Amino acid sequence: MSTAALIADTIHFDLAPASQMSPYRIFLRIPREAPPPQGWPILYFLDANAIVGTAVDIMRVQSAYPRGTGIMPGVLVGIGYPTPEAYDSVRRSWDMGPPPGQTYPPHTEGGPEVRTGGADQFLAFIEDELKPVIASRAPIDGRLQALFGHSFGGLFALHALFRKPEAFSAWVAASPAIWWEGAGIVGEAERFAARKEANPPGRVLVLAGEYEQRLAPFQLGASDAAERERGYAESRIVDNARAMAERLANVPGLEASFQLLEGENHMSVLPGALNQAIRFAFGSP
Repeated sequence: MSTAALIADTIHFDLAPASQMSPYRIFLRIPREAPPPQGWPILYFLDANAIVGTAVDIMRVQSAYPRGTGIMPGVLVGIGYPTPEAYDSVRRSWDMGPPPGQTYPPHTEGGPEVRTGGADQFLAFIEDELKPVIASRAPIDGRLQALFGHSFGGLFALHALFRKPEAFSAWVAASPAIWWEGAGIVGEAERFAARKEANPPGRVLVLAGEYEQRLAPFQLGASDAAERERGYAESRIVDNARAMAERLANVPGLEASFQLLEGENHMSVLPGALNQAIRFAFGSP
């Protein structure tokens, strides 16, 4: 007899936006111990279907030994979709793509056309609908709220910073798709940096993997090596991520840094990036 394995100390529920769009699947982990007087620090992370197990295991193992790891307990909130798959590529394209967006052919034969540009609606859902639900379930320290996203999610994290910097105090953008749709996010960054009004203080960590801009050893000599090299030359994920961190480091009140994770490609970078995000959100000062 076999029993399904569960994610430790974690629940999930579906939450439909007031806009009557399809529901999101929310994964929630609240520490067992009593909260601090000011409430829990919190990390919201995207693409939860793909990474919630990894995030929870990193957190529960390291926060159990804070004097050895420097990781303090806190709340994890994963935002995903009601699907058994790791990703819902159609919905995430819309949710995480900054406006104005574009329309693309279906990802699968007979599937729907793919649209981008819904990032502002997604951000409003997180801020106005999801956060109150989480606050009704656990006391939250509003001063210590972090957001993590990878790839398209990293692009969204940057967009969220530029559009609503007061929503979070820390942002982690792993392998952000800065090149996407003409690198429009760079223009957003420049307008953000030029704002005359003072931005609230915050911290930004931009990460990328060593093999996101050049062939990994196992790809050398492969039949698709030339195609991959052309893609790397177009996306320039490492260079763009480093340049974005350097640009944001010049914004008053914002602490920004870049980190290169050695030996990792665009997908294998996820566990290490999550580990850094949890350290960034819950690490001792």
